[in-house]
This record gives sequence, structure tokens and C-alpha cells, in this order.
Amino acid sequence: MNTKPLNSKSLRRGRPAALVLAVVAASTVALVSCGDDNDSDGSSSSQAATPPTASFSGMTPSALKSAASSAVESARAAASAAASSASAAASSFEASVSAEVARASKDAQNELKDVTGQGNAMSDVAMTGKPRAQTSGLLAVLVTITNKTDKKASYAVQVDFLDSAGKVVETRYVGAEDLAPGAKAQPVAISTKPPEPVLTPKLAKAQRY
Repeated sequence: MNTKPLNSKSLRRGRPAALVLAVVAASTVALVSCGDDNDSDGSSSSQAATPPTASFSGMTPSALKSAASSAVESARAAASAAASSASAAASSFEASVSAEVARASKDAQNELKDVTGQGNAMSDVAMTGKPRAQTSGLLAVLVTITNKTDKKASYAVQVDFLDSAGKVVETRYVGAEDLAPGAKAQPVAISTKPPEPVLTPKLAKAQRY
């Protein structure tokens, strides 16, 4: 194979092409490097603009809504419990009053069963009718018992309810125990009959014992 020695002219002609290639390669590397730098800077800026959720304090909106709902339900439960307690207390009080009235009525009836005539205390007792608007339409009378003696005393009273012909339709008993001298008691005698026909209350007996 024949080879020709390179002369200085051929070398001088090849140098400009090599220099051009070197410059292009360097420029390409520089551009790639700049692009990487810009991407890195852009990523850093984006991350810096969005703070991490761990830096927040307090509760998120959903958590606040949940807490508010829980507080409302708790308040409702407390109000319901208070209303139930008040209703139970009212029912208990009503039951105790009814039981006391029934007991007093029974005691008064027992005291009067052997009394002849009107008894010994008619002058110590008076009656006043109560408006039907205050008694849900029922006929009721306020019986005022006054101890006019100088000693402690108990009383038993019988109230009859009469129809227009003067016939006794219903009898109720009320009483007062251990009234001090000059003291008063005001039990209520209530008829359980319908408003019609109209009945008339009458003080039938009053016994002091």
C-alpha cells in the first residue's frame, strides 16, 4: 500500500475544521448545562412558592366543620337531657301531689263516717268557687279551713255536688292536719262530673278533731 507523507499544507487545511468542531461541541455542552441550571432553578422556585402542609397550624376547613357539628350535637343532647329531667321532675311532683290529695281525702272520709249531723266545725270552713277557665272546665271549689281555736287541730270536710233537683250526684272529701291556732289551709274539692248538667257545691259536713 502506498502512503504519501503529509505535508505542512495539508495539516494547515485540517486545523480550521477541527477547531470548528471543537467550538460546536463546547457550545452544545454549555447549552445543556444552562438548560439543567434553568430547570433546577425553576424547580426550586416552584417548591419555594408552595409551603409544606406541615407548616400549617390549627385545623383544616373540614376539621373545623366536623368540630362545629360535634358541638351542635353536644348542645342538643344537653338540652334534650335537661328537658327530660324537667319533665320527669314535673311528673314526679304531680304524682306526689295527687298521692297526698288522695291520702288526705281518705283520712277525711274516715273521720266523717261516724259523724252525725253537720259536725262541730261548720263555722271554721268556707267555700269559694274557682273559675272554670282555671280548671279546664271542671267544677271546683276552694275550701278555706281556719283553726279558730287556741289549740292545734285537724279538720275533715265533706262537699256534696247537687243537681238542679237538689239530689246529691257526687261527694268529695278534703282535710287539713295539725293546723296551728289561727292558721289556714285551702284544699280544693273538684267534681269529676261533666260540665253539663251544671251542679251546685254544698258544704255538707266539717269536723274538727
